[in-house]
Amino acid sequence: MSPVPTRYTVALKPQLSDEEGHPVHGAPIRTAVVEATGDTGASGYPRYVGHGMQADIDPETHHVEAITVDGRELPYGWVAQVVEVGRPGHPGRDRFV
Repeated sequence: MSPVPTRYTVALKPQLSDEEGHPVHGAPIRTAVVEATGDTGASGYPRYVGHGMQADIDPETHHVEAITVDGRELPYGWVAQVVEVGRPGHPGRDRFV
């Protein structure tokens, strides 16, 4: 298992539909850098906080498993995605693709 990232950049996106009705995610409406707290969230994954976001993120898959924004759940159809990963001992961020 690789070390748990110290920070992530999380993007909030609305879910839209293309011309054929397939779901697609729109452009990010808000992004934030969230830092590791050392705690485990209710989901069982490490907790990260910052700029009004509190997220539980799986360190292996980098999926956001639970999130609140300004103390509230995301509106129906919105998604939270990791767009950058900060690793321990790495001065910058690793681009997550």
